Amino acid sequence: MTFRVIPAASDELKKKLFAIREEVFVVEQEVAANEEFDEYEDESHHFVALDNNDNPIGAARWRQTDKGIKLERFAVKKSWRGKGLGTAIVKAVLDDISEKAEKGTYLYMHAQLPAVPLYLKFGFQTKGDQFDECGIMHYLMWRKL
Repeated sequence: MTFRVIPAASDELKKKLFAIREEVFVVEQEVAANEEFDEYEDESHHFVALDNNDNPIGAARWRQTDKGIKLERFAVKKSWRGKGLGTAIVKAVLDDISEKAEKGTYLYMHAQLPAVPLYLKFGFQTKGDQFDECGIMHYLMWRKL
């Protein structure tokens, strides 16, 4: 099984990544659609993972905030979990941020508990206590670029 992770630079690619987020967050995890899709869509840098038939299988985004750069909306289609896709998506996002941001920039995310080990591999650290976001437990995770 092969895949690629690319910036979602067109409306067609954005539709594909929004379909994955709908499937993973809204349907599977029962997050309200108005919580999942927000006012930051237009300003975010979106990524989509596609299989070798151009079917969407993963998604993520990052955006600049007043605190630094926030990594968000990492989603992998259920049938693709455990196959290295999550690692590839995180790497693609971090590579893109590295090209656009200054070294030393504060990076952070709200990580669902099952994903914490993945982000630890990329040098992120947990900070503070677990917290509930949309009915799902998370940790604040951070690192410097």
